[in-house]
Order: sequence, then structure tokens, then C-alpha cells
Amino acid sequence: MENLIDAAKKVLTIEALSIQELKDRINEDFIRAVEIIHNSKGRVVITGIGKSGLVGRKIAATLASTGTPSFFMHPAEASHGDLGMVTEDDVVIAISNSGETDEILRLIPYLKYFNVKIIALTGNPQSTLAKQADVVLDVSVKEEACPFGFIPTASTTVTMAMGDAIAVALIMLNGFKKEDFAVFHPGGSLGRRMLTKVKDLMHTGEEVPVAYPDTLMLDAVLEISSKRLGVVVIVDENKRILGIITDGDVRRGVQRWGKELFELKASQIMTKNPKTINEEELAAVALSTMQKYSITSLVVPANDGTLKGLIHIHDILKKGIF
Repeated sequence: MENLIDAAKKVLTIEALSIQELKDRINEDFIRAVEIIHNSKGRVVITGIGKSGLVGRKIAATLASTGTPSFFMHPAEASHGDLGMVTEDDVVIAISNSGETDEILRLIPYLKYFNVKIIALTGNPQSTLAKQADVVLDVSVKEEACPFGFIPTASTTVTMAMGDAIAVALIMLNGFKKEDFAVFHPGGSLGRRMLTKVKDLMHTGEEVPVAYPDTLMLDAVLEISSKRLGVVVIVDENKRILGIITDGDVRRGVQRWGKELFELKASQIMTKNPKTINEEELAAVALSTMQKYSITSLVVPANDGTLKGLIHIHDILKKGIF
């Protein structure tokens, strides 16, 4: 078992060193490649076969999700019609460790004919692909991490890292923000946090538990119980927000006054000026506010200060916003 652990550690060491060495190759060629993509009016078309193809799919996905339109094109399928997806405004990133992959080289004449810019990610800067490319990014490694020295391991890791470097550089050039990322990930947790607003989750109308200053606490408690939100909002005759009573207030009231609590008026128990939040605010901000003040609900006022809604912590958590 110790031999297996040593072997695994060696793999990580080789791959980590390979990425460290890649840092020295982030130079003018890298800048040119990024600028070509940034200035392009089209999309980034990534192609590669085998392990390089799998890495290419990941790079294409990363670029697309960070605001750079891109897609993966299988080089074998490209020769049988898929080349029609490539336009003269596009940029092609061709991935080949050897730089001599037949399926990739067959695409070169077509790309040259339409003057499509080619960025080569290759481990052989002297290869045919490199000589035909407009920009060459050297992703060579001193050794693969496998015991035989030829199975793609360190080389694919380095290529993927170079793709990530390109994507991050483009994020900076494009002024891409985390809010933009959320737009492309509406189904993910980040998308839910960045896109879901208070108004999307809040209770309104008859769903909101409401009482008035003169309402007896017995009736206020019944309102809390029937609406099942753990609170009742106290408003005046014009629906302006005056205060709030929580189920915690009821428990403490029983401890203090016993059954006499239910004969008191809501105005005698309510907490004045309850915490509020704008309906246009993110639900994630509402959750943070609740956690900060150790409360479970926030009142949502309208622009004129009247009651519009109520958002409960359970509504946010059910949505998967943490």
C-alpha cells in the first residue's frame, strides 16, 4: 500500500511541477492569443481528438460559461460536414500534443482558405500544426506522470491549465462579473444566489399574517398559527407598518404574564420598527440579514411604507440559497 501512496504522490508532484514550469511560457504569445480571441467578432472553435478532445471540451465549456462564445468541434466529424459551422469571423484553438494529429492537420487548408485565425496548443513547437498556426502556446512537459512515460497525464493537466489561464484573462478583458456568470448558470447554486430576489419568494396578500394595534393577543396568536410563518405584522388602518410580534414574543409573554397575555393588545407586545428589506434585493442578502440579527422573517414594505409582503428564512432555504 505504501508503494501505491508513493506512486500517487509522485503523480501529483510531476503534474504540479509541470504547471509551475508553464508559468515561464506565459509571454507575448499568450497575450497575442488572448487578444485575437478578444478582438474576434465570432466564436472560439476548439478542436482536438482523444484526450486532447476531452480537454478541449472542458476549455470550451469554461469559455462559454464566462462570456466567450465557444463550442467544441470534433476534427473527424469536421471533415465530414461540421466544418460548415466555422465562419471567417471565428478563431480556432487546435489542441494536439504531438502537433502531427492527422485529423487536425486535414482542417488546416480549409481554415487557411477562409483566413480563420489558428491558435495551437501543442507540446511540440516545431510541429506541422505549430508552423501553420498564427500563435503557438507551448504546453510541453518534461515527463508524463505515468510509469511508462507516455500516457497523457501531465500533458493534459498542463493543457487544461493553459485553457483556464486563457479564460481568466478574457474574463478580465471582457469585464465579466460574477453576476454575469450567474446568468449563464441559472440552475446552479450561484445562479440561485445571484438571480433570486426577495420578490420572487416573499408572501403577499392573504398569505401575510396581519393584525392591528388594538387586536387582542388571543386573536394575534391565532393569526400567527393560521398563517404558519411564526410572526404577525402589526399595521395601522392604512396598512403602514408599525411593528411585529413573533412566536418567540408569545412564549416570553406567557412566561411573564401567563394567560393574561391573551387579554393584552398587540401594541403592548409588538416590537416597533421591525427589520425590513426591499423587494428588489437579492434573497441571499435577506438570508444574510436574518442570520446577522438571529431572526426568521423580514417585512417587505412598498415604496410608500405600507406592507407589501413578508419573506421567511424557510422560503430561502427551500430554494437552495445558502
